[in-house]
This record gives sequence, C-alpha cells and structure tokens, in this order.
Amino acid sequence: MSNDAGQLTLDALFSTRAKLAGGGAEWAPEPDGTISLAYGFADPEHFPVKELVEATAEILAEDVNGALNYGPTYPGLVKLVVARMQARGVAQANPKNVLISYGSSQILALLPQILVDPGDTVIVEGPCFMGAVRSFQEAGAKIETVTVLEDGMDIDALEAMLADLKSRGIHPKFIYTTPTFQNPTGTLMPLANRKRLVALAAQYGVLIVEDDAYGDLRFEGDALPPLIALDTQGWVINVGTFSKILAPGVRMAWTCGPEAIIKRLLKFKVEGSSGPFLTRLVERFASDGKLEAHISDLNTNYRHKRDVMVAAITEHFPADVRYVVPTGGFFIYCYLPADLPAPKVIAAGRTHGVSCLPGMGCYANGQGTHEIRLAFSYQSVDNITEGIRRLGAAMKSVRA
Repeated sequence: MSNDAGQLTLDALFSTRAKLAGGGAEWAPEPDGTISLAYGFADPEHFPVKELVEATAEILAEDVNGALNYGPTYPGLVKLVVARMQARGVAQANPKNVLISYGSSQILALLPQILVDPGDTVIVEGPCFMGAVRSFQEAGAKIETVTVLEDGMDIDALEAMLADLKSRGIHPKFIYTTPTFQNPTGTLMPLANRKRLVALAAQYGVLIVEDDAYGDLRFEGDALPPLIALDTQGWVINVGTFSKILAPGVRMAWTCGPEAIIKRLLKFKVEGSSGPFLTRLVERFASDGKLEAHISDLNTNYRHKRDVMVAAITEHFPADVRYVVPTGGFFIYCYLPADLPAPKVIAAGRTHGVSCLPGMGCYANGQGTHEIRLAFSYQSVDNITEGIRRLGAAMKSVRA
C-alpha cells in the first residue's frame, strides 16, 4: 500500500467532528533573539520551587501509598477551595458543588459537552480567550459576540441581544465572560455591571460561565466580588485555576456552581479523580497562608512589570495607539490606528525581533484587525523594555 493510499485510509476513519476540528494550539518556537510578548506565561523566576520540593518530601514521607497509588482527589484540596471561595463571598460554596480538574481548560471543554447540542447558541465576549470558544464551536455551538468596552462586557448590548434572541425563539445555553482582568483586554467589570449581568441571566434563564483565571492577580484597588458571589438563584458557574497563582505546569483548577452541573461534569470527567499526589501537593503548598503570601509576592512582581511596559509604550509607541492600563492580570491590549493594521505590525515586528498576539486571534467573528495583545507576565524587565522598543520601531517602519 502506498503512503498516499495509507493516508487516505486513515482520513476515512476520522469522525465528522475530528474532520471539522481546526488545528490545535501549539507553542511555535520563536527565532533566536526574538522577544515574545505573545504568550501569557507565568514568570519562571517566581515559581516556588523550594516550597514545592519541601511539600513533596513531606507528602512522600507521610503516606507514599496514598500519594502515589491509584486514589481519589485529596479531600483537603476541595476543603481549601471551598474556604477560599467562601472568603471571597461565595456563601453557597461547599464540597458538593466544587470539582477539581486538570486545568481550567478541562472544565471549559467539558461544559459544552453537558450543555450544548449542535446549533445551540452560546454568547461570548469579543475579544476573549479563544481556547474556550474553540471548545464551544467544536461542540456545534453557534457563537454570538458581545463587544468588550473599557469596563468589560457591554451589558447594554448584551441585554439587547438577549431580548432579540428571545423574540426569535432562541434560548442561549450560556454566557461566557471573564469579568476580572479579562483575557486579552485586562478590563475589570464594575460592581454595578456585575449585578446587572447576574440579574439578566436569571431573567432570561441563561447560565453564566465565569472564567476567573486572573481574579487573584490584583495590583491596586478594592477586590470586587466574583459573579458567583452575587448569584442567589443558581445561574453562575465559576471556573478558577492554580495555574496563574502557583504554576501552570501543575495543571490544577476547580469549578464551583450548581450541584446539578457538578454532577453532570463528573459523569463526563471520565478519568475520575485529579490525582492523589498533585492534589495533595497543591493543598500542602497552599496551607497555613503560604499561598496568600505567594500571591502577594506575585502581585508586587507583576505590578512592576506592568509599570515597566506602560512606561515603554509611552516612550516608544505612536501617540495614537490606544490602551487601557490594567489593574491586574497579565496583559495590556492595544487598539491601533487605521494605518497600522495588526498583520503588518506583526510582520514588521518579526523583522525587528519581537512578536505579539494579533487581535484576530481573540475573536470568534473575525474582528480585531487593528488590535494586539501584549503580555508582560513572562519576560524580564529588560526584555519588556527592549521588546516594546522594537515593536514601536516596527510600527514606525509600517507608517513610514
């Protein structure tokens, strides 16, 4: 059998869903010397290596069989998540409505499996985290997009959309939103809009999927309650993660929401537990206030990096590039003038040795041609300054 024939035979075996699926997310290596501001990686200089090594040694000394054999998710981690949720005002949090997962992306991929049939409508922000939206699309969802303003999702536009969909007999399955330090814009939804959003969900009988990945990374200002803390009728599913506040490689996250949702998610989380060793490790590291102290250190570091990037943008970017200074999270989002389309800026950036994420990669409807996302979380302070200088030079070369 020829290679071509073998390839055709394999293609014929794929399911319809597999044939329609787009390419998976891969980390493309950058050319040597390129400074990448594209990816929202955590700062490796602030991984708590020593503390994780100590926690590992303690766990293995205490109970090798319990930690390394087959076994359930460690109940102590569930208890810790419940306590953290309650401390943020989520009075309804309890072990029965919390599920531990391998990263928040696992939950965001499981939710459409239990909520979406092909042709169902899902409402998302534009721009937003497209990793989640791709999971919704692969489940067959029809995506409706609500614009993100300088203070988060446009709630007036959402209300009008919900009314229009209802008039056409369309009942959306859920609204996907990141109200706190949104990815990619870094915006923060004010309290009044949060209350309106939760009220609209109850009024129209639509679930809210609250992606709260960056909620702990607040640099200034008072903490706002997560949407789930404002929910008294069971219409909010909160998804949180340890990836941003501990280490992405640990792959530990959680969701808190109506017990009926948690039970359905458990049926589709076919591997069962999230590992007795990893769940013990995260709980042991996070106990006795160590996690909160670590988060405080992270916020000091990321706030400084944000300030360095803002100063560099002010110095090196054209004055008509717009952006909002975020009060938390990993990103600064830039709106480019008409003569600086993102594809040309990014292409010029490559020739200057810098990369960033085009806005088109953050929309489900093809928008974002004059927008870019810059991540300040991963690179060193010197690389942030130099990367922004290079990107500013690239913009000037396009304009010239």
